[in-house]
Parts: sequence; C-alpha cells; structure tokens
Amino acid sequence: MASTLDVEAKYDLITRRLQEVLGGDSIKAILAEGRLPKAYWGTAPTGRPHIGYFAPLTKIADFLRAGVEVKILLADVHAFLDNLKAPLELVAHRTKYYEFVLRTVFTSLGIPTSKLIFVQGSDYQLTREYNLDNYRLCATVTEHDAKKAGAEVVKQVESPLISGLLYPGLQALDEQYLGVDFQFGGVDQRKIFTFAELYLPRLGYAKRAHLMNPMVPGLMGGKMSSSDPDSKIDFLDPPEAVKRKIKKAFCEEGNITENGLLAFINAVLIPISQLRIERRKGETGVDSEEGQGAIGDQNPFVDDDAPEGTVFTIRREGKFGGPPSHYKNYQELEDDFSAKKVHPGDLKTAVNKAIDSLLAPIRKAFAESPEWQQIERLAYPDPNAKTEPKKKKEKVYHPPPPGKGKNAQVTKASAEYSEPPPSIGENTEPGAAGEL
Repeated sequence: MASTLDVEAKYDLITRRLQEVLGGDSIKAILAEGRLPKAYWGTAPTGRPHIGYFAPLTKIADFLRAGVEVKILLADVHAFLDNLKAPLELVAHRTKYYEFVLRTVFTSLGIPTSKLIFVQGSDYQLTREYNLDNYRLCATVTEHDAKKAGAEVVKQVESPLISGLLYPGLQALDEQYLGVDFQFGGVDQRKIFTFAELYLPRLGYAKRAHLMNPMVPGLMGGKMSSSDPDSKIDFLDPPEAVKRKIKKAFCEEGNITENGLLAFINAVLIPISQLRIERRKGETGVDSEEGQGAIGDQNPFVDDDAPEGTVFTIRREGKFGGPPSHYKNYQELEDDFSAKKVHPGDLKTAVNKAIDSLLAPIRKAFAESPEWQQIERLAYPDPNAKTEPKKKKEKVYHPPPPGKGKNAQVTKASAEYSEPPPSIGENTEPGAAGEL
C-alpha cells in the first residue's frame, strides 16, 4: 500500500490544470494499492496538426512524472469514419506524418518518447473480437445516444453518414482494448466520455475515469481548427507565417473574454514555462529521464533577471518602451491586460517570440529528414499542383499480312480477271514464240 502523501502528490500531478475529472476516485484507489495507472490519449490523423496540440502533449509530462503508463493512439480508422475528413488512400500517409510530428514535439518539450507507447488503431480495430464487440454495441446503443455523443467531435452535416454514428462506440471500445484505467482528452470529448461510462458496463466491461483539459481557442476566437487556416498555427509554419497570423489575431485592448492570445498563454506557454522551471529544480517526480535528449531552447519564457517565481515575462518595446512586466501566474497577467496596463502590441510580440522558439526545433527536424518530407508530400498533396499532361502515343503503321486488310478484296478481284501466261508449245498467233 502506498502512503497517503504519495497518493495525494501523484493524484495532484495527474489532475492539475485540468478542466474536469470524471471518476477520479478510481485513480486514487489504484494509486493507494501501489499500482501505476494506465492511460491513453488519442488523435485522428486528419488535417495538419496545429500548436493547440501543445496543451495535451505538455500535460502528458505530468502523467509520466506520476508514473502513469501512457499510450498514444493514432486513430486511423476514426479519421476515415469522421465524415471522410481523411480519404482512405491518404490515411496511412497521414498516420505516419502525425507520428513524426508528435514524436518531435514530445522531444522538443523534453518528454521522453521511450516511455510512450504508440499504437495504430487499425492494428486491433480490424480484429474479429473488436468487430464482434462493435456489433454488440450497435445492438445496444440508440441512434439518439450515438448522435448526441459525437455532436462536439464528429463533423455535423445536414445528412449525416452512418460512419459518424459508429465513431463514439469505437472510442469507447478503445478503452477496453488498450487496457487503460483512464482516457485523457479535450473537454469537447465529454459527451463521448459519458457515453463510454454508460455503455461499456453494459457489455460487461469496467467503467473508466476520464480527464479533460481545456480547449485552446483559435487566434480569431472560437475553436482552433485545422479546417480554418486563420484560426491556427501549424507546427511547420515558417516564421513569417507565424508573425502574419499573430498580427492578424483578434486582441482588443482590455478585452479578456475573446482573446485567443491570452488563452494560449494560459493553456500552453505558462504550463511549458512551469514545466521547464520545475525541471531545473529537479522536480520531475518518478520520471528521471525527463529533459534528456531534448531539442531546442529549454529556457522558460522569462527574463534572466526576473524575480523568483516568475513564469512569464512581457517586454515593452517601441517608442513607448518601459520596464518589462513579470508574472507569477496567469491571473496577474489577465488583470493587467484588463486594466490596460499591457498593450496588445506587446502581448503579440511576447507570444510571437515564444511560439517561434517552440517551433524552431520542429522545423529544423523536418528540414533534416528527407523521409518526413516525403511523407508530408504524400499525406497532404498540393491541390493546385499541375499534373503533366499524358503524352499521346505515336501511331506506328503496321502493314497487314498478305490477303488481309482493306486492299485484300481489290487484289482478289484483279487476280480473277487477269489471263494466265501461255505455256510453251501451245498454238500461238503469228509472232508468238515457236514460229518458223
């Protein structure tokens, strides 16, 4: 049995900075028994992954620090089922692309990929046992419940496909077939999570816990989405594209309710900064490998001379200038922005610099990997690329065999009306051969 202190400390690590936890007592019970919880986080390889992924991937460091066994599910079957977001012929390439991206991002965050288990959904979702369970589930779930469960995740259209109704059930079955104690995802997955809690026990399987992180808003407000280029920044966006998108982002002075940049600082930049500060102090829990082999700048987003406890610094530049502002938590920054003590231009500059430092090692890894570059071209082919016109086959004349072809009848007719030559010794007219 583990001590109460160990249980509470590990549970706090597992659940800190989350928006909601369902079934947390089951995780505490596992920790109290001295066992290590098992979890999975999944993603469907559809559009190009964006920097909103930093939020869940950074949180996975906390799981490893608490000794959780973490599986990363590349849900290729889900990608195809979700209203054909990823055409079947592209799914395999996009799955490989996502794995390249995720492994590189984890390494850039100092999270050891050796402790992560990557699983491709189709490796078990096409088995006889899984499909029989899927049929059992289909015989139990109502159309209303299936549609409601996927409302926030599956693309909603006027005439939905049956594939979208299967999506929540498959995600519920994943918990059983991956052998985990809890599933981790965004708060937009909540309806699927409660669906799994209701229906898995009806198949005789255990009810799992569910942990949810806040969603990262888009740069223009609303959800950061792969389908809206202006709402997101891709992991491989060049510096000039990052600068252009941040400059265009909605950031009204004093407005804290519809500010994608403030939300990104809260959900991504401050947690990464805290992660790096704790690592400097050796506060990595049971994960002794954290930080080893990390690529890129591993400094927190603070000035070197910032006061102890600072997690984010904003410098003031330009003609107005002024001393930098140091913040020990997000609330202090939000209060200053609301009071108009932080100008939108300074906020954008700080966010731009931080994002560029995060993306630099990822861009570098991509530039140095011909294999990744080839996968990228196959996964996301340029829709405007001009295809070379097919060359016309040169016609080569092949004469027909004797007695064949369009001249065959003419030749035959000519032969019938021509007289054979006379033979020698035959009576001939004067002047013919044999005349005396």
